[in-house]
Order: sequence, then C-alpha cells, then structure tokens
Amino acid sequence: MDQPLDILKKYWSFTSFRQPQEQIIQAVLEGKDTFVLMPTGGGKSVCFQVPAMLTKGICLVISPLVALMKDQVQNLQKKGIKAIALTGGIKTDEVSTLLDNCKFGNYKFLYLSPERLQSDWVVERIKELPVSLVAVDEAHCVSQWGHDFRPAYLKIADLKAHLPDVPFMALTASATARVQQDVITHLSLNEPIVFKKSFYRENLAYFVVRAEDKLYRMKQVLDKYREPAIIYVRNRRACHETARQLQSLGFRATYYHGGLTTREKETNMRLWLEEKEQVMVATNAFGMGIDKPNVRMVIHIQLPENLESYYQEAGRAGRDGNKAFALLLLAGNDMATARSQYLEVLPDRHFLKEVYSRLNSYLQIPYGEGINESFPFSFNHFCTRYKLPPAKAYAALQFLDRQGIISLSNEFTEKVSVKFVVPGREVIRYMSLNPADEGMLQVLLRSYPGVFDLETAINVAGIAAKAKTDVQQVMQLLARLQKREIITYSASGNDSSLTFNEVREDELTINRIAKFLEQQNNNKALQFDAVLQYVTNTQRCRSRILLEYFDENVTADCDICSVCVEKSRKDTDIAEITSYVLQLLKAMPLDSRQIEEQLGLTPEQAIQAIRLLLDNNKIKNTTNNKYTVV
Repeated sequence: MDQPLDILKKYWSFTSFRQPQEQIIQAVLEGKDTFVLMPTGGGKSVCFQVPAMLTKGICLVISPLVALMKDQVQNLQKKGIKAIALTGGIKTDEVSTLLDNCKFGNYKFLYLSPERLQSDWVVERIKELPVSLVAVDEAHCVSQWGHDFRPAYLKIADLKAHLPDVPFMALTASATARVQQDVITHLSLNEPIVFKKSFYRENLAYFVVRAEDKLYRMKQVLDKYREPAIIYVRNRRACHETARQLQSLGFRATYYHGGLTTREKETNMRLWLEEKEQVMVATNAFGMGIDKPNVRMVIHIQLPENLESYYQEAGRAGRDGNKAFALLLLAGNDMATARSQYLEVLPDRHFLKEVYSRLNSYLQIPYGEGINESFPFSFNHFCTRYKLPPAKAYAALQFLDRQGIISLSNEFTEKVSVKFVVPGREVIRYMSLNPADEGMLQVLLRSYPGVFDLETAINVAGIAAKAKTDVQQVMQLLARLQKREIITYSASGNDSSLTFNEVREDELTINRIAKFLEQQNNNKALQFDAVLQYVTNTQRCRSRILLEYFDENVTADCDICSVCVEKSRKDTDIAEITSYVLQLLKAMPLDSRQIEEQLGLTPEQAIQAIRLLLDNNKIKNTTNNKYTVV
C-alpha cells in the first residue's frame, strides 16, 4: 500500500513534507476531524489532496473562490487525477450530469461553492456519493467575526450530520482565536485536532513608508530589486494607470484584475510567471493559488481593508526563504480616503431596507412571491432610477447576496465597454473640431486611461454626471465616435443577473438579517481600526503586531521591519552622540546647554546622552550643576 510520501513524490514531485503536513495527513487517515491554520503559501491543499489519493471514494472540497477551484482542478487534471468543479453559471441539468459523473466515473475530487449546498437536491445527490473526506477551504468564512463571513457556510454543518463517519477538515490562512472557535462550533467538528503553523516569516521585512510621491518611491525600490514584484491596488482603473506609469519609466509591467477576459488573465499571468514581465500590478483578484517562490517585493499603494487580507497578500513575497519585503506606501490623505472607501459606504438598516424595497419594485416582485426567479439586471440603471449612491447600493446588494436573500451574478461588469483604435493625437484633433463633445471626452479619458490599450468597461451614468449631461448624450457620442472609427464599443442591455432565493417579505426579511448587518459593520470598523494602528505605529515591531493580531505570542522583535531598523539606527546615533559628549567632558566640565551648543544637539539628544553616561557611572554632576568625567 502506498504511503503519503509515495503519493507526494509521485504526483507533486516533492521529496519531503513541510511541517506539519505529514501529521495532518496522518490524522485524516485515522478518520479524525482537523482544523488547519496555515499562513498563505504553507501548502494547505496538499493536506487534503494527499490523503484523498490514499483512500477510496471522493474528496468533497468546499471553497468560495471560483478562480482557485478552477486552478486546482486544472492542476490535478494535469497530474492525471480526475477532478471536477461545480462553478457558477452551470445549468441545473448540467450539474446533475456532473454529479452522475462523480458517482460513476471514479472521480477523486469534487469542488463546489458553499452556496451549492443551499439546494436540497444537491445535498441529496452528494449523500449518494462515496465521500471519503470533506475539506472546507477558507473556513474563516463560517464566522461572523471573520473578515469574509458567508452565511452559506453555516449549511455545511447539515452536511456533517449526513456524513457522520466522514472526517472533516477546516482550512484557513487567517483566523483569530475567536474565529477559530467559531469555525469549530459552526461546522460541528468532532473533537478536532488543531494544527497551527506560526505566522512568523523570519525572511519577510514589513515596511510602512510615508511617501507623497508613490511612483517615485516605487521606482527607487524596483530599481534596487530587479526580481519579480507584485503591486496591489484597489481598483481596475488604478491597475491600468499604475502599470502604464511603470512602463513609461522603463519597467516591464503587466496587470491583472477581475474585469479581464480569461485569455487576458492567462496571458498576463504567464508573462509574469515566466519573468518576461518584472512587475504584476493587480487588484485582490490576483494571488489565490499563485505560488511563485522568488517574489522579492510586494507593494501596497493603498491601505488594505483589514490585516487578514494584508497578511495574505504581503505573504506572497519571499516564499523561497530569501530576504523579501512587504512595503506599504502611505500618503497624507490615505487614511481618510480608505475610511471613506471601506466604512462610509457600509449600508445601515434603513438604507438596506430601502434598497431591498426598491429592488422588488424595480423587478416587479409581488409580496410573497419571487422565490427562484431570475432576472437580467442593470445595476447602473437601477441606481440612476432611484438616485442611489452606487458604492453604498452595491454594498447593500452584496450583503443581501451573502445572506442568501438574492444571488447576484459574479460576472459583474459595467454596461458599456470602449476601446480607442486611433492614436491620442487624432482624439485631440477630433475634440478641436467638435468642441461640444470635448467635455464628455475629457471625462472619459481622465476616468479610464486604459481605453487606448484594451476594451474597458465604463460607467456611462458616472461619465454623464461628471460632464453635467445625461446618459443619452454620452451614448450618442459613443455612436458618433464608432461611426468615425475612432472607437469600438459594445453595449448590452444588462450588466448582471439576479436571482431571488426567498419570497418577498419586506420588513420580515430585513428584521431577520439586520443583526448580522450590525455585526458586519462593527466588525469591519474594528478591523479597519487595526489597520490604522498598524500603519501609524512607530514604536513596536511590525511583525510582532501582526503576529499578536492573530493571537500568536512572541517575545522578540524581528529586527528587520521598518520600526526595528529605525530603532537600530537611532541606537547607533545615540551611541555616537554619547561618545562625543564623553570626549567633550574630558576636556572640561560643562552644563547641558553648553553641551548642546558645542555639539549642535537637540535638548532631547543631550539629555538622553547625559542620562546614559550618568547611569553607567561615566560622568558625575558637579556642585555648580555641570558635568565632568568620573
């Protein structure tokens, strides 16, 4: 019979396990429930994939990340292992066929989202499968105190009741002690063995640097470290803009975000992985399942929403064990901007009720009806019609989606996509000949600098508002530009699809979920406060702050983060100052003001040096309040 190491060598070509992979695998093979807390890049997938290959039956993997599911399925298939994923957009009859394949086709892995378990018929079909192991990835999503709570995860406990003899494994890369206990409770894990790998990365230096000119600072560090780097930004526009700025400075840079086509994502990813491009500029859509060992630098040019996501993204640097840097660039107004982006857009109970009510009116859902009905949905038109702030309205819809009230299609894009097919000088010429169009065109170009490179999704209502015109005028301009072969553009009547998972009950629905909204908002505020404390700290080791946030007790500083380096520099400075003061006092007794003047010190520097010398009995105080050597 094969042993775990045999499987690892055969399919993954590794000659040994990382700690504590082998112990986790052994616990699973003994039929025990396990909780696995490993930092990003720790090798969590091997912990359920290897034991699944050693047992009869199929491993059920529950994950909220479609991209990661597809990536893992493709990797398993390349190894000759039969795996399948039930991702979004698959029709019911196709799902049924795929589940038949799992039952009769000798598959080893079935990946699906937790939302799939909300369909009773899917659960009934899973009960018919020879399930040998259930792996719950991103398990922190089960906790309302986690940074990414998804109520659908609460249904997994029902599956546990149907499969009482099957071992369950909960895996996450970020969970505080409170979240850990929540996961164990809500998944009904039976006396699980808890495996924790330290979050400490001895080779990763965390730096927070004040920089009003972030592009200049990025140029400095990328010039110094010419190895692969990742730059994280908050949105698609910043993705294109930052990549273009770096390219203009001579860097090989590409980009990655959720709005790219599959082909574009794969192309840009390959260019970076093969190091034909040095820098990957990306939103948080990039990174899951990416294990490039020689990334030397991860740079955040905007504040993260929480320390959990920051730790995961920063942790993609230095996986080869060599010195690497996680650099966060901070400008004067960044904290206020981030607070506006993350907290001020959170919907309260009253706004949530308004959005839900408007949504039912917009789609003409009668009271007590609507369950399982799907509709094409134009988010822009919805917001424009009811004069709703888009960011806040989208946050409300996301909350309704996470609570399982509605399902909003993951393929969210804007209504219109545009690409300029002529050089910039031709656009300037057009504006000079058509001054009536200049205002709208300038808004479009300022808002979407990427339109010269690729087809870019635009917010027509937003452009109209900024240009002080209406949507119809903008659409007419686009039609004129396309007729003159200045642009190509595509427009669809709807940018999303929306399904109601429950009957319309208005007040009853909102009352039932309002407490979760309050918990979510409070939790997000606490998490963002932790980010602010991290970036404004100038006294405590940054690595220790991160470790303590994840409830890991540490007693020593890392000695390589920005705070530790600054302390070391200051310690060196005061040692030199103390030496100068001692040499000066050997010549004659002096008071503190005379020491300041002769050495050009600040009062604080002089006092600190004098205290150190007094404490070490190198000098003494004379009767006329001067200092002299002992």
